[in-house]
Amino acid sequence: MSNTIAIVDFSKRGGQLVARLIRLQKVKALVTNQQGIKKLDVAGVVVIDGEIEKQGYPVLNISYDEIESFDFSNFLFNECKVQPNWDATTFVENEIKVIQKYVGDKEVLCALSGGVDSSVVAALLHKAIGNQLTAIFVDTGLLRENEAEFVETTFKDNFKVKLIVVDAKKDFFDALKGVSNPEAKRKIIGNLFIEVFEREAKKLKGIEFLAQGTLYTDILESVAIDSGEKVSIKSHHNVGGLPEKLNFKLVEPLKELFKDEVREVGKALGLSDKLVYRHPFPGPGLAVRCIGEVTPQRVETLRKVDAIFIDELYKADLYDKIWQSLATLLPVKSVGVKEGRRVFEEVCTIRAINSIDATEATIYPFDYQFLAKVSKRICSEVDQVSRVLYDITDKPPSTIEWE
Repeated sequence: MSNTIAIVDFSKRGGQLVARLIRLQKVKALVTNQQGIKKLDVAGVVVIDGEIEKQGYPVLNISYDEIESFDFSNFLFNECKVQPNWDATTFVENEIKVIQKYVGDKEVLCALSGGVDSSVVAALLHKAIGNQLTAIFVDTGLLRENEAEFVETTFKDNFKVKLIVVDAKKDFFDALKGVSNPEAKRKIIGNLFIEVFEREAKKLKGIEFLAQGTLYTDILESVAIDSGEKVSIKSHHNVGGLPEKLNFKLVEPLKELFKDEVREVGKALGLSDKLVYRHPFPGPGLAVRCIGEVTPQRVETLRKVDAIFIDELYKADLYDKIWQSLATLLPVKSVGVKEGRRVFEEVCTIRAINSIDATEATIYPFDYQFLAKVSKRICSEVDQVSRVLYDITDKPPSTIEWE
């Protein structure tokens, strides 16, 4: 008997929200179109702002306007007779069987960035196929403080994953020399990441599968649900897009999960809270938070600022109450006074927001004492910074990241 609810969204606005609300009741829900329903074994269908032809399963017609206050319980458990068994533990158990059947005794390669998504993929695959997994971690030099060491300790030492660490810091800084345009930075970093990964992958023999941390939001953003066709979208902050010429079959075990569900899966796999609940971090790393030219010196300055900000968030028990925090270095300098002398140094910003899925965001309401403490520490401990600004702009009108 099916335990999946399909969602057909004619409004093109409410499908993700309905899916999330249904999944909160531990029921699997997928956004699709009328043709897609035929490919799914469904227990029922939710239709938003439209009508479909009934085919023997319960159908719920709902306005967009009703979604947030609607109680789906009666439809799910009385009409569709589904069971509330869509949770992290069940997902892990089922996905391990799927991976083992799909991969067999073949080797799998995973691009490990140290972020939540790729880390959960690596941990899940290692649990499913053990030493058949090889992970490659590229140290771009654009990571947060001690991040490379943390990734290596977590996966190589604790989980015993076959991990290849590639020191490519010089390659990335050489490629970024003199570049200040945000989109150019992303493309350079993305293309170079692919080059480095491809170079390392060619050294390995017998690899047939490539694992990626594709999420359900990636699928929904890149496919027009009404037609099923791929659409052009803006450049994402993730490095993404390994080339087809690598000739690997894809393994995408998280492609039906939202970000919060990925975190729950990570916990079920035994990953630490520090990794699972870390704030989102862009694939190009500190390069897109270092506004203007990216140099080793400016990145190191920003890394110190970022580390102080995060440290103070933890000390104030605020880190887990915030969806994303970030520091940026601006392409301007400011006059200041340090140890009784006049200086002309960098200007940084700090920013913290709350959001559900990053489409909208609101600033976190820090009190003045906290902000003053952070500013004082940054200016006293980071010689290259003379001024700290606090970004108080919601999304919209701004974006979360500066670049």
